[in-house]
Amino acid sequence: MSRTTQSGAAGSPSELPPARAASDESAGTAPHPHRPTPRSLRWSWQIFAVTWLAYAGYYVVRQAFSVAKLGILDDPSVNGVLTEHALGAIDAVYLAAYAVGQFLWGTWADRFGPRVVVIGGMIGSVAAAVLLGVSSAVLVFGGAMVLMGLAQSTGWAALCKNVVAFFPLHERGRVLGLWCSSYAFGGLVAPPFLGWCAYSLFDDWRVAFFASAATLSVVLLLFVVFQRNRPEDVGLPPLAGESEPADARTDEEKAARPSTLALYREALRDRMVLTLGLAYFLLKPARYALLLWGPVLVSRQLPDASHLEATLIPVAFGVAGLLAPPAVGWLSDRVFGARRMPPCVLALGVLVVMLALFSPLTATGSIPVMVAVLTVIGFAAYAADALIAGVAAVDFGNSSGAGTVTGLVNGCGSVGAILGGLLPGFLSGEALFHGFAAAALVACLVMLPHWNRMPRSD
Repeated sequence: MSRTTQSGAAGSPSELPPARAASDESAGTAPHPHRPTPRSLRWSWQIFAVTWLAYAGYYVVRQAFSVAKLGILDDPSVNGVLTEHALGAIDAVYLAAYAVGQFLWGTWADRFGPRVVVIGGMIGSVAAAVLLGVSSAVLVFGGAMVLMGLAQSTGWAALCKNVVAFFPLHERGRVLGLWCSSYAFGGLVAPPFLGWCAYSLFDDWRVAFFASAATLSVVLLLFVVFQRNRPEDVGLPPLAGESEPADARTDEEKAARPSTLALYREALRDRMVLTLGLAYFLLKPARYALLLWGPVLVSRQLPDASHLEATLIPVAFGVAGLLAPPAVGWLSDRVFGARRMPPCVLALGVLVVMLALFSPLTATGSIPVMVAVLTVIGFAAYAADALIAGVAAVDFGNSSGAGTVTGLVNGCGSVGAILGGLLPGFLSGEALFHGFAAAALVACLVMLPHWNRMPRSD
């Protein structure tokens, strides 16, 4: 785990924690005592690639319900039962299960390693998607979405832990910033791909679920072949300065694994972890409303748009989200000296303004204006999201507790995301986005006092 320190800009390099000191070293001086070998570099980027692909695959399945909603609401055989209110309640059930899973699977990744957690989650996601495609009964939908939520929640904490096992602290802003583009990419490509399969090829909303299950099945096969938990699994030494991973292989180390409760007690001692959890709880509703209800929200503002157009327009939100994490990760490393809070606060400020202006700006019915608004909202939301739930969470968790802290922070965010899935089925656009703007403003104010906060290794 980690503790935090408040570092001012005027401090000398010797007074700064390791990450900040490393960022202040002169060019050409390696901050890591072990020079990487071609083999270690190959494995680092192989793990990066396969985990990036894995989380993008999770998002393809996650987006299937969003795409299917347009067809469900127009299907006379089911729209008397699966109404907007029912769909919102089903989203809430999914997100509640997702939140429960986040609090659980992060500690499992710390105790048993990411591989078993992620493989189980992918299998569960595929099974749930198939169930959603073969039935339209409300109880079956609800049960399948509980399974989907629990399965989908295996991905984030476990895969973040997997990545940080292969990359040292001073590289994580850039590496995890780039890696966080995985979920933006999944959210970007899934709607047009699944919408094309469902509405152009087959004219059947059920196909969205089947196509997503087939896609994740291919990703699962690649993950099984190319993923490993840690450098030691492929004969490489662990990263210098990192704690020994909790998923070690010897009987003595397995017997000494800390309990789930002990891991959470350690995480909750760090006030910064609690701050990140609160901020993520406040941020997540807006992003998930656009993620899960994007086509419907666009259709409400642009009633003349076709189903395919309403599915494609939110792609602007995803494109911006694809660009934001690498950009903000680079800024946090290079411009802000491995401090994650300054760019996060700035991104939240932009998000507040754009959410507050969403309804008046898009009331014109102009597609270009809608695209521009969604682009700015997407960039700001994904920038803050990547810093809070990705880079900062693993920074303050360190290697040994990265899964637990990331799971805790994401669990808090997932509780907030329940509102993002539920409220669009009940509130008008203006009330909805004003509420999201108020929540983002509180998140910004919560993060502001931690402008110079840095992690310090134990």
